[in-house]
Formats: sequence, C-alpha cells, structure tokens
Amino acid sequence: SEILILFQGYQGMVDGGDNIVEVSWESVSSILQVGGTVIGSARCKSFRTREGRLQAAYNLVQRGITNLCVIGGDGSLTGANLFREEWSGLLEELAQKGKIDEDAVKKYAYLNIVGMVGSIDNDFCGTDMTIGTDSALHRIIEVVDAIMTTAQSHQRTFVLEVMGRHCGYLALVSALACGADWVFIPEYPPEEGWEDSMCVKLSENRARKKRLNIIIVAEGAIDCHNKPITSEKVKDLVVQRLGFDTRVTILGHVQRGGTPSAFDRILASRMGVEAVLALLEATPATPACVVSLSGNQAVRLPLMECVQMTQEVQKAMDEGRFNEAVSLRGRSFENNLNTYKLLSHKKPDAELPKTNFNVAVLNVGAPAAGMNAAVRAAVRVGITEGHKMFAVIDGFEGFARGKIKEISWGDVGGWTGQGGSILGTKRTLPAKYLEKIADQMRTNNINALMVIGGFEAYLGLLELSAAREKYDEFCVPMVMVPATVSNNVPGSDFSIGADTALNTITDTCDRIKQSASGYLANMGALAAGADAAYIFEEQFDIRELQANVEHLTEKMKTSIQRGLVLRNENCNENYTTDFIYQLYSEEGKGVFDCRKNVLGHMQQGGAPSPFDRNFGTKISAKAMQWISKKLKETYRKGKVFANTDDSVCLLGMRRRNLVFQPVAELKSETDFVHRIPMEQWWLKLRPLMKILAKYKTSYDVSDSGQLEHVAMHSPKEAETGAI
Repeated sequence: SEILILFQGYQGMVDGGDNIVEVSWESVSSILQVGGTVIGSARCKSFRTREGRLQAAYNLVQRGITNLCVIGGDGSLTGANLFREEWSGLLEELAQKGKIDEDAVKKYAYLNIVGMVGSIDNDFCGTDMTIGTDSALHRIIEVVDAIMTTAQSHQRTFVLEVMGRHCGYLALVSALACGADWVFIPEYPPEEGWEDSMCVKLSENRARKKRLNIIIVAEGAIDCHNKPITSEKVKDLVVQRLGFDTRVTILGHVQRGGTPSAFDRILASRMGVEAVLALLEATPATPACVVSLSGNQAVRLPLMECVQMTQEVQKAMDEGRFNEAVSLRGRSFENNLNTYKLLSHKKPDAELPKTNFNVAVLNVGAPAAGMNAAVRAAVRVGITEGHKMFAVIDGFEGFARGKIKEISWGDVGGWTGQGGSILGTKRTLPAKYLEKIADQMRTNNINALMVIGGFEAYLGLLELSAAREKYDEFCVPMVMVPATVSNNVPGSDFSIGADTALNTITDTCDRIKQSASGYLANMGALAAGADAAYIFEEQFDIRELQANVEHLTEKMKTSIQRGLVLRNENCNENYTTDFIYQLYSEEGKGVFDCRKNVLGHMQQGGAPSPFDRNFGTKISAKAMQWISKKLKETYRKGKVFANTDDSVCLLGMRRRNLVFQPVAELKSETDFVHRIPMEQWWLKLRPLMKILAKYKTSYDVSDSGQLEHVAMHSPKEAETGAI
C-alpha cells in the first residue's frame, strides 16, 4: 500500500502541495523515542468552514486518498466525522465546479476514517487511556518527586497546577500517585465550606510532623457554584488562614513534552495496528470509529457516540449534575475518584467501625516498584473497614521469626513514591516454616492474609492452602496481589513493577539503542524499536540468529546507521549474551561496531512509574475490600473459618476486568518448571515487533477489536471493572 503523511494536520490537508508526502520505512525510523509530533499538528480555522473542507477534499482526491487515520483530541475527531458525513456532497460540489470529473466522484465515493485518541488530558469518553496521558503523568510525578526531596530541608505547602481545562484526570491520578493532601477537579467540586475542611486537614498534618503538604489543582477546577478555584486562590487561603510558607508551581506545557513513556509507546503501537486493521475492514456501511483501550483489550467504538458522550460530560458539569459527570467519564475515572476518597482522608476513630478482625500484609519474592503503594492502600482501606492491620517484615521467613507489628494510617504516609520494598521481602517459601507461621498467626490472632509479590507469593499461597488440613490457623481468607518485574504470574495480564522496569529498559535503550527479562525483553523491544529480541518463550536456533545478523547488516547499508538487540537473561543457556555479542561483532566487521550492556538489578529499583503506583494502589484497595467481604462470610460462632478454594484467591487483570481467581484453579494454567503462565497474551505482540523491525511475517488479527457501542455503566460496574 502507498502510505502518505499529512504534515501540519488539517491545515496541511487544506493547503495541500508539499504537505502531503509519501513516506518510506526509513523516514519513520527512530521517531519512536521522540516526544511531541514529528509530522506537525496545527489548529485549523479554515477546516471549520465548508470552503476549507471542500479544498481538503479536492487535495485528497488529487492524491487518490480515501482512507484517513486521524490522531487527535475530541475537536480533531469531531471534525473528521463531519468531513466524512459531508464527503459525497463535497465531491458533488467539486464536480459541479468542474474541478474533478464524474469518474473521480464514483471512484472516490467513500471516505473511511479511523480515529486514535491523542490527548494528554484523557478527556475522551470510551477509552481508559488516551495516547500521551501516561507520559504527561510521568512529567507531573517527576516534578512532585523533586519537590518531595526539598521537604527534607523546608516545611512547606506546594500548590501544583496541572493541565485539564474540562477534565480532571491528570490532577486526580497524580494526586493518587503521590498521596496528595487535597485535589481540585472540575467533575467533583468540593462541598460548601471546603476552605475550613482543607485548612483543618493541613494543620492536622503539621501536628503529625508531616513536613510537606501537596495540593493539586486542575486548571479547570471549579466550586459547586461553577466558580473557578485557581491555584493562586488556594495559596492565598493557606497563607491567610494558616500562615504556612506556600509556593505555587504551574506545570503548563512541560506536561506535553519529553520522551514518551513505555506505556504510551506500546499503547500507540498497538492502536496504530488496530487502526490499520479497522481501515482495511471498513465498508461504506460501517460508521467512522475510534480504536481505544478497555482494560488490556483493544476495542473499536463509533466515533460519534464517543464525541456525544464527551460533550454530555461538559453539559452535566455546566448544569451542576456532577455525580452524573463522573459516571459519564467512565468506570476507570470513577474508580480513581473512589479510591482517592478512600485513601486520602482518615475518619476520626469514633466514626470508624470496629470489626475485631486482624489482617496481616506481607511482601514475598524480589522487590518490585509499586509494592509500597500497594501496602499503603491495603493498610488504609483495612483501617477504614474497621480492621486492625499488621505488617510482616521480610516475607514468610520474617513471619516465622515473629517479625510482625501493628501498622497505623500515618505509618504508611508518603509510601507511594518509594521504590523497592519498605517492609522487606524474601523469596523463601513457607513450606519449611509452616508450624512457626501457624504459631505466629495464632499468637497475633491473624484472621486474614494479604500477600503482595511474584511467583513465590503464588507458590506460597498454594503451600498454605495445602497445609489447611493440618493447621486450622491457615483456614482464613487469603489474597494475592501480583507484584514482580517479570510479569510471570498466572491469572494476570499485568503485575506491579513491570511498567517501571519497562521504562528503565526503554530509557537505557534510548541512550545506547542493547540487553533485557520474556515479557520485559519482548515489550521492551516493542517500546524501544529494537531489531531483534531473544526470549525464552520462543525457541530460536542458529539459523534465526544468522537471519537477524544478515537483516541488520542490510539495514546498516541504508540511512539508518544503528541497531538494537534485546536478550532475556534465561532465553537460552548456550546462546549467551557474550555469544550473541561475539556473533554480531564477527559478522558485522566492516559494517558495524558492537557493544553490550546487561541491565540486571537496575530493573527492580528506582521510583515507581505512575502506572505502577496507580495500579498497585487500586488493585490492593480492591483486594482488601474482598478480604472484608470474605471475613463477614466466614465468621461463625465467634471465629473465622474458611477452608474452601474460593477463600484463597489471586486478584488479576484479565483483559477487560479485575477478577478474583482461586489459586487452586490457576494450577492448570501454570508451567511450574519454567515459572510462567502457559498462555501469555503478549506473545501475540511478537509478530508486531518483527513487522516494525521490517521482517516479513504474519500478524494474528483474531484478537483485534470488534465494533461495540459506548455503554453507560452502572455504579456497580465501576467497582468490578477497570483499572
């Protein structure tokens, strides 16, 4: 197919000429890691007029273009839909004016349009995440983390203004990801008298020796009378009422810039493929659609339904129907808001229920960024539900040694942004300590267990449930939340920590453009634009290595003078990193030089990415609510007794939903020898990586999105659904 790029958006379409250019493979190489848009983007007044659209239609017909892929926000996509609806009328008018002939009218009778939502605000209904949102969150969190380091030396209040004129997503999620003290968003204005409530909360924090207060304000924040709440107004209030040293930071266009995050690169790559498939399958009868993300599933939605729903949100806000506005934003937004409300404000002790249940939380396996956010959410939700929360230090090994203590709401303050595992974590399995762990459970009267960790956590829960016959102490509700950089836990598409590790790999690959772990090597290759990725899950032999070297040698003879190869640490015991390095060095003599880099433990460290903080917080809060439900169900005659399979579960993200799955049922899906699930969703993306590295291969389209309708959800659905 001939692929053309329209420079400067609709302006380029109206102006025509050199703005419409055929593109080659090489001309889009190396743009994956570049922020912004290399093909330009422009707001276009003339495209809003029929005259402008007539000129655009003429330019497209001249180049024989009848398929458009539009990447933009709701304004761009609304314009695209109108253009499609007018298309036949525009061609008729061009024919009447003698600019095109009747054959052209027939030949180019239909215009197919597919939209991809590129907007940092995440303000488009129908998709969980728009392209650019995750990168904007990275920029915001980088600033918050930098501010937090200054808190060691100054006692200050920071008011941070983030983008979002009509949508509070960035403000809400960054508040959730950094544990902000207060957040102002347009969809959920504070109640009357918020000034007093906020000042009381800030002074309570000071009394508890919290050195830093962070208040996040969306630029479009309003009060319940639809009057603006500005960052300056918030600052003045804090200074006048409390006399606190207060600073305002307005992030502005910083949020649009910088290198795209790994999540955005993979999202955009997947959506790009989905858009091409949708265009290939489009007929005159199919409506213009947008490709979007629901959970971890690509879906197609009628463009106009999404636009109408997005406009309904604004209408609801203008008319003061704020609960409806939140609901219209979708289940992901609603989930974020409910979780923030749950975790940010502690009710007075007198208002908390008292269940007399004790719940223990522990980390098991290797450290993963986001574990601390998960512990914080578990502790705070548990306290809100009326339980006494206990923290176990150093996993099952620490448990056996009695390293367990009660943990309070304030103890976990500021944990979301911390890397590694504050509670400490060990790979040790519980089987050899069963009696000692049972003793500790009895001594501390533990009625439920929450385990945050990787494959060892999963094995540990299987061992504890098998030991129920011998030890009544293990007959309690137990839940696991997956947290491991390798993303190798059965029952979940994602695990906490994998996104941070992917960003580490991607950053390194950007700097040096070579080495990485199955999921990590494959997805890292996709996000970094690698030429080859060697992983355990897909066997390879010397012939494939030879083909890769020849492919790279040919590529080096073009204008693209670089190559990048990623290798999973355990992909093959004989084809080591050194072997592959030596092979490429020998075969590339006179054509290219070779360097190697082993990333190792740096993938486990560092500050957690916004995705991992958010995912860890929400999945853990949901797991704790499940524990509360199970405790009520299994409490009989003064004690908790749970011995059925469905009382030991793993909470995982499966395609579009968060689901609790009994660990016993997951055994049939697990390859225990190699410590991986038998089926892994991301392997379907392998051919995509190869296609993008210019290998001839086929891509399985059975998983591609089908056209659905935008559904209004009930509040109940928000609880069961999306991240």
